[in-house]
Amino acid sequence: MATDRICVGAISGAFGVKGEVRLKSFCAQPEAIAAYAPLYTEDGSRSFTVKITREVPGGLGARLSGVTTKEQADALRGVSLFADRSKLPNLPDDEFYHTDLIGLEVLDTGGQRLGTVRAVFNHGAGDILEIFAPGRKTALLLPFTKAVVPTVDLTAGRIIADPPEETE
Repeated sequence: MATDRICVGAISGAFGVKGEVRLKSFCAQPEAIAAYAPLYTEDGSRSFTVKITREVPGGLGARLSGVTTKEQADALRGVSLFADRSKLPNLPDDEFYHTDLIGLEVLDTGGQRLGTVRAVFNHGAGDILEIFAPGRKTALLLPFTKAVVPTVDLTAGRIIADPPEETE
């Protein structure tokens, strides 16, 4: 279930005319993204070393190896960047990489199957699990909090959730 690479950022476009990119870091300490290099494209076909050059509105200015023109930087707009899991820090017991949650089976506290985690979103107020269940017209959205999701068992590949009454 776990992947060998974790998404740590994305390129949101060119910055300036000399090949710098505007980088969105998904790391707790945004500038730490450079330490996890080489960073790979999702398909692994390209890799880059990263040198942070400055803070810019909406992210970081950075130089990527092999990117020397504005056109090359523009061509990378929207590309997600992945780091080898082995380069990333181990997380405390109550923190998880989103990629490890996707695909886990979700059961309620009585053992009834609710579905499978399809995505993890964060729109600013905390993580939300999107759970897909056959037979449901819409996905079940659960706040990823200790109260609603008391147990995450990566070894068993499941989550135990206690959804609020109105979501069931």
